[in-house]
Amino acid sequence: MKRILVVHGPNLNLLGEREPQVYGTVSLEQIDRELEAFAKARGVALKTFQSNHEGALIDFVHAQRRWAEGIVINPGALTHYSYALRDALAAVALPAVEVHLSDVQAREAFRKISVIQPVCLAQVAGLGWKSYLAGLEKLLEHAQVTHLTQNTA
Repeated sequence: MKRILVVHGPNLNLLGEREPQVYGTVSLEQIDRELEAFAKARGVALKTFQSNHEGALIDFVHAQRRWAEGIVINPGALTHYSYALRDALAAVALPAVEVHLSDVQAREAFRKISVIQPVCLAQVAGLGWKSYLAGLEKLLEHAQVTHLTQNTA
């Protein structure tokens, strides 16, 4: 897996400012820089994208479906109700990992429900900005296992 999309949902553009006691003080730009360095060290190309608009996220996933080999996605609040984003992920049929900075299971009841998770390989939450690194690592591990399995069949 050499080409991965990193998709950031609504309000993530305010990371570093927005509720730092919940989301931390690292900005989205800093997260993207850390992800780029992490990916580059592994020979992986990233395309990152953030939008506060559900349709723009869906359009990005659709437009990049032939370039990408996997997706790391933090859908933000869309996690809990966006069947359209869920269906877009299912439609492009790329391996995906859902990530969240906070521990969604320890927060409000509505945050415990993800309509996105069933179309993802895994969900990583509660590690702060490092949830993205862990999600990217899970995606790369999946690709390696899949590659090994295909080569031994």
